[in-house]
Amino acid sequence: MITTIRPILLAYWLFFLFLGRGVNARETHLELLPGEYWWGGLSVDGIEMPYDRSSQIERDLMDNRGNQSQPLLISSKGRYIWCEQPFTYKFVDGYLSIRSDYANIDHGQVGESLREVFAFVSKKYFPSSGRLPEAILFTAPQYNTWIELMYDQNESDILKYASSILKHDFPPGVIMIDDNWQQDYGNWKFAAERFSDPKRMIEILKGQGFKIMLWVCPFVSPDSDNFRFLSRNNALHLDPNRKDELKWGNAYHQAAVVDWWNGSSALLDLSSAFAKNWFYQQLDKLVNEYDVDGFKLDAGDSQYYRNVEAEQTHLIPVDHTMLFASIGLRYPLNEYRACWKMGGQALVQRLRDKSHSWEDLKELIPGIIAQGLMGYAFTCPDMIGGGEFQSFLSAETIDPELIVRSAQVHALMPMMQFSVAPWRVLDNRHLSFCQKMAQLHSDFGAQILEIAEKSAQTGEPMIKPLAWFWPEYSYETIHDQFILGEDLMVAPVLVQGARSRKIIVPPGKWKGDDDSILVGPAVTTIEVPLERLPYFKKMD
Repeated sequence: MITTIRPILLAYWLFFLFLGRGVNARETHLELLPGEYWWGGLSVDGIEMPYDRSSQIERDLMDNRGNQSQPLLISSKGRYIWCEQPFTYKFVDGYLSIRSDYANIDHGQVGESLREVFAFVSKKYFPSSGRLPEAILFTAPQYNTWIELMYDQNESDILKYASSILKHDFPPGVIMIDDNWQQDYGNWKFAAERFSDPKRMIEILKGQGFKIMLWVCPFVSPDSDNFRFLSRNNALHLDPNRKDELKWGNAYHQAAVVDWWNGSSALLDLSSAFAKNWFYQQLDKLVNEYDVDGFKLDAGDSQYYRNVEAEQTHLIPVDHTMLFASIGLRYPLNEYRACWKMGGQALVQRLRDKSHSWEDLKELIPGIIAQGLMGYAFTCPDMIGGGEFQSFLSAETIDPELIVRSAQVHALMPMMQFSVAPWRVLDNRHLSFCQKMAQLHSDFGAQILEIAEKSAQTGEPMIKPLAWFWPEYSYETIHDQFILGEDLMVAPVLVQGARSRKIIVPPGKWKGDDDSILVGPAVTTIEVPLERLPYFKKMD
């Protein structure tokens, strides 16, 4: 009798020991279940998701890879991984291995579906604030001046860009004035040689129905007046490797100079109350003096904080990414590209810059789905046609069909953003298709805003994969369809030259944009001429 009990007790002891280590230890290993799929970690890897037993990928959350990150992994079978600090994870040979050097790993199972486990983790780890960004971001298109003007941001051309938007029958919305409107990095005043009367410029733009955002970043140009001022007040990150010291008054301070895509600059230390208050003062002055509505807060990537020291020395690089992200909470009209642990907050999250290519077009839907499942509900799928300016340096490389199909992907997303001027690069036929998509987004604006308001209360993604609603139908790997809200299925074309496409029809009756009726579950093929964005409203 005793000999049979002891093995059973030993088995139970080992089971609970393993379970306890999984929840409380800094390392754990899970065998992936048959038919199990995982999302999370890095939004830039959306195209690689969901991960399954065939996946071979390894990542470190200390590097956000130019987009949003979250210390979260969730599965279609209800399992989850969470850690308050960065961890490394790898999917290899049917196993998921997680390790953190900073904090204990929490994992478990809630329910048996993606929807059930997301409801649990979002409420426990990143509850929604109940707030949402500015309404116009959802109800009207956004227009970013980057591709058209690049580093030549100037008053005359910005006004011409805005007038052309209206002249070509695009709805007014948000105008984002991008990098190099300012005198210098860290000197957040309009460059006088390029803006003769910026206050009057903004008055004109607002009179045309636009709201105004300005590009800003956490960098400060070296040897500038603001650099010296901030240095004297210990408001810049330090270089721990420099042995010599410069003396500014009674303070000793050696600022780190960080390489980034626009050269080398000092970096605001937002763990310093002085630096944070100074930055707020600069932004608030633009709001109060020029009637600016908000800001595109660029950079903040964790990589820039790797080899610097901060006033609060216990912080790690991702903490500084989060500190920069918290600045945007003060301004409802905001946008971020890099973020860490800000799920559930009223911040707009844009996918990182995409090239003008059909391959990158295919990344938009899975990228947006990944953002939502990481807790970032208020999303924008980069700029229409791509945001990497090198793709637009020659008119010969621009594909009109790609711009049209890109506009169609954006049209029923939470937000849509133009940058390259469609009227400059398209003929009248292709231009009319983009006009139609901009108007479609505006027509759906009230509905999209209502979905955003619900997400602000529930924390649920605005854009959901089909597997969210129908976990029993093996829809996890669908990358070219999505659900907006609860009952609008969108199926853009992502393949060059395609004029038809396969549609996965979920259970129920669906009314199409062309008044056709589809009944699921089924698989069918529909005709999709270039001017058409297929979408379907659930009728029951």
